[in-house]
Amino acid sequence: MSIFTPTNQIRLTNVAVVRMKRAGKRFEIACYKNKVVGWRSGVEKDLDEVLQTHSVFVNVSKGQVAKKEDLISAFGTDDQTEICKQILTKGEVQVSDKERHTQLEQMFRDIATIVADKCVNPETKRPYTVILIERAMKDIHYSVKTNKSTKQQALEVIKQLKEKMKIERAHMRLRFLLPVNEGKKLKEKLKPLIKVIESEDYSQQLEIVCLIDPGCFREIDELIKKETKGKGSLEVLNLKDVEEGDEKFEWRPSSSSALRH
Repeated sequence: MSIFTPTNQIRLTNVAVVRMKRAGKRFEIACYKNKVVGWRSGVEKDLDEVLQTHSVFVNVSKGQVAKKEDLISAFGTDDQTEICKQILTKGEVQVSDKERHTQLEQMFRDIATIVADKCVNPETKRPYTVILIERAMKDIHYSVKTNKSTKQQALEVIKQLKEKMKIERAHMRLRFLLPVNEGKKLKEKLKPLIKVIESEDYSQQLEIVCLIDPGCFREIDELIKKETKGKGSLEVLNLKDVEEGDEKFEWRPSSSSALRH
């Protein structure tokens, strides 16, 4: 005996639901978990990798597909793929409390990992551990923002932690090889972008080894290319100027959120 399944019902599992209200009605689409953010950020461009089905629902969990006349009334078209794109871009992602908590925890850990990877104690040049950065973030009561990338938030965290502890981005070590004629004048323009000049050598050309803030790299690179008309060169000797071993840090959280070294 065959089992009758209504044609307007589609059963889906392991699904992320994106919802939009339009013309007084609710419309939903079924997406693969963790793909919606990738689509919205432009990382994921293949719609088939994001949508479980090119169908618009009134209720994904019950498998109830939206009626054609309702789609036309709300969106002015019954092209389900185009409607799916609209909902995917502007709709509200539905997640359970447990999923949201897990997502926030993971983002918090990812932000701390980026900070730990990019930063050092400026006095010892030793890196901080991820666990220590997580503790520091908790002590300043940092709240994760789901609408911002972890990299953007890591830069925010670094700024906030600088007010409470000895921390800064690890310097890059560079070598400049500049034509002598342009080199002396160019050095003066580069000075504000350089943290420490470690060595200078005037022979057939000007050779400078120095430390810079990574955020200045692009500006320095463009300046050398422009001023030397391609005759100068820039070499990265170290992406991070750090000492061996993790920074030893005695944790003493306080009511004033002060972090003591």
